[in-house]
Amino acid sequence: MVRQPLANLCGVGIPILLFVFFMSGCSWFGLGGKKREKTPEELMSEGIAEFRDGDYTEAIELFQALKDRYPYSKLVVEAELKLADSQFEKKLFEEALETYKEFERLHPRNKAIPYVIYQQGMCHFLMMNKIDRDQTSTKEALNEFQRLQKRFPKDPFALLAEKRIRKCLRNLAEHEYYVGEFYFKSGHYEAALKRFEYLINHYPDLGQYGKTLAYIAECKERLAEQKANN
Repeated sequence: MVRQPLANLCGVGIPILLFVFFMSGCSWFGLGGKKREKTPEELMSEGIAEFRDGDYTEAIELFQALKDRYPYSKLVVEAELKLADSQFEKKLFEEALETYKEFERLHPRNKAIPYVIYQQGMCHFLMMNKIDRDQTSTKEALNEFQRLQKRFPKDPFALLAEKRIRKCLRNLAEHEYYVGEFYFKSGHYEAALKRFEYLINHYPDLGQYGKTLAYIAECKERLAEQKANN
């Protein structure tokens, strides 16, 4: 009468016990059940820590997770700005630019707006090409820095923008000079003249006026000779 229960226990009971133990172990080690979601505060704290440590990839993921999971949290505005900063530090300038733009659009009265406009300018600034290439990024950077100065003339970031503005103007002037000189050397004197005159009329003297005026005089002389010969 005693052996039968033992047989049943060995044949059936032990596998059941092992199964129960296995499931308990899974739950104990976090393999079973739903994983606990991190709170907004935890995501923000971890994101800031990763940002400070220079792990911008992880910081981006954490700030994005906060935005996605807790869109109504009081920490979302800060997360949006830190997300843009993380993208900027990772040199993802196009992505950062769009995130800064979105922040300005969503929070136009936020106290960080002067900084956000400056950072938009810096995204363009750090994507500027050499003077022999297209200068669209240079023009966009100049527009943002000048917009900042116009809207917030006394803000510290507007003062920082002044140095960047000078660099943008220098690049644009040197680009016009480079193209004008190329046209001149190619014998396209009318096109060269237009470039040199545009430079004189639109950009301040950053050391290029003397040689530009000399080219203008030379272009006019060459054009006069061509007209006389025709």
